[in-house]
Amino acid sequence: MQIIDNKALLLRVKNPKRVTECIPKARILPDGGLLVKWGLEEAQVLVNLGIKNVPSPIIARYEWCGMYEPFNHQRTTAGFLTLHRRAFCLNEAGTGKTNAVIWAADYLMSLGLIKRVLVLCPMSIMNAAWASDLFRTAMHRTVAVAHHSDSRKRRVAVSSGAEFVICNFDGLEIVQKEVMQGGFDLVVVDECNYYKNTNTNRYRVFKQVITPKTWIWMLTGTPASQSPMDAYGLAKIINPTRIPPTMSAFRDSVMYKVTQFRWIPKPTAEKTVYEALQPAIRYTKDECLDLPEMLYTKRDTPLSKQQFKYYEELRKRMVTIAAGEEISAANAAAAINKLLQISLGCVYVNDAEFVRFDISHRFNELLDIIAESSHKVLVFVPFRHVISVLEMELAASKVSCAVIHGGVNLNKRSDIFNRFQTEAEPKVLVIQPQAASHGLTLHAAYTVVWWGPITSVETYIQANARVHRAGQKNACTVVHLQGSPIEKRIYKMLDEKIGQHEMLVDLYRKELGGRYE
Repeated sequence: MQIIDNKALLLRVKNPKRVTECIPKARILPDGGLLVKWGLEEAQVLVNLGIKNVPSPIIARYEWCGMYEPFNHQRTTAGFLTLHRRAFCLNEAGTGKTNAVIWAADYLMSLGLIKRVLVLCPMSIMNAAWASDLFRTAMHRTVAVAHHSDSRKRRVAVSSGAEFVICNFDGLEIVQKEVMQGGFDLVVVDECNYYKNTNTNRYRVFKQVITPKTWIWMLTGTPASQSPMDAYGLAKIINPTRIPPTMSAFRDSVMYKVTQFRWIPKPTAEKTVYEALQPAIRYTKDECLDLPEMLYTKRDTPLSKQQFKYYEELRKRMVTIAAGEEISAANAAAAINKLLQISLGCVYVNDAEFVRFDISHRFNELLDIIAESSHKVLVFVPFRHVISVLEMELAASKVSCAVIHGGVNLNKRSDIFNRFQTEAEPKVLVIQPQAASHGLTLHAAYTVVWWGPITSVETYIQANARVHRAGQKNACTVVHLQGSPIEKRIYKMLDEKIGQHEMLVDLYRKELGGRYE
């Protein structure tokens, strides 16, 4: 297929008359070639006729807005989405799906084909990923986040007329009426595995807010990762003609019945799932040769009510103690460590005992990140008592993990590092940053998760470098989990490489001021 003067497509097909019947202005040339106007509508028709490798006009006629230059795979992904009213984007985590979607949606808006976009995603990435990326990539578009403890404010956000509205999955039911009346032409579902179960209320609400004309793009880097059956609910939304009409019939096509209560996947299940989840585009990190060596992303994990209560009590006590006194780095460090311990889930009450808080928000986010990663995962945890709790939680969730901290002797550490690098298990290594920030090579992983931040820029940089070393074949992703103001401030300072002494005193002063950034 050849692009002629950015105006037409020259192609050869077995049955050109079939094309001219659908695109009357297409011309059959004397040599049998076919000349078709290169417009988005014409390109969409060619795709619907089953013609492969049709380019979208976005690649030549769109001014890629925002602060970033798109990578090649992002241009291709955005082009694919503009050609499909309903489709899957199955690109691996860390490949920049969000920006590709934003560019594709902005292009359709510029043509007047859509006016409003509803983004459904986990709470942890509503602001940290979507709102942030929209600000950087499509700052000329209006954005509203429909998440607030006051349901009235959620409804106001949806009814505001903003071009992009971001909502969490379970919050959709609260604003269902406003969404159905809001004129949303495109619905983007990030982490669409949340809609794999057709028997949930979440699924039923979603089906009620879409219409046959709604554009729907569903995103996930791990399609049907738990079972081939996960594909059924997703395929039923995007392209129900590709699957049997009932769930039991689909199950029979992908699973064997071993006992009354146990089914196992058929050898052909992967192929059946692939065919069900079409049309789709997928890029792995290995294929994205133009990605930067390290990608940084944030996930918001709100504090529990109990954590917030103690966090605020401690912060107010700090204000009283500091009144009229000179703030030293030592005093600042002690106070900041206590706030971090509360934020991360455990706080020491004496040398041997600690109080444990509810960490379910943060832990569930970690499980999602582990599930998204096709390779191993490093989890850096600043405090040893938090590591103990996390180790128990991962074991209870049947995630194979090993632990390294200051109390693990050198021989055992060497054995753990060797198994992590050379064997299938453990998949996750939970590690205290100070215990493994220099010299080690751990490039069996390309995902690094910070359960919480540390205040040493040097240790932070060196810890991330454990995966980004000679022999690493993939772009690496560093994920910051954050829930409290102090964590967000520390991550910001780490990003800006502010020195530790300056960091501690400045953080302390800002926290006393209670300014929630």
